[in-house]
Amino acid sequence: MNKQDLIKKMAADAGITQDQARSALQAFEHGVTEALIAGDSVQMIGFGAFKPSLRKARTGRNPKTGEAIDIPAKTAVSFVAGKALKEAVN
Repeated sequence: MNKQDLIKKMAADAGITQDQARSALQAFEHGVTEALIAGDSVQMIGFGAFKPSLRKARTGRNPKTGEAIDIPAKTAVSFVAGKALKEAVN
């Protein structure tokens, strides 16, 4: 399912137009993004949680040359599925 398919599904399930569903999805994306930028996690009970996690700077290797390279620290985003989502999928 791609983003457009999700918008169509949301519109059909909620009985709203696709434009309204697109706006709602964009608002959700924006809210989650802003929270993660601020270092907060976004938890939706039963569905899951989006969490920022800091990856430390480290030394890696270029697989082609074997040369050591410095990999800078960065913030990654992880999603942890909630209990209800896990049960629904299994």
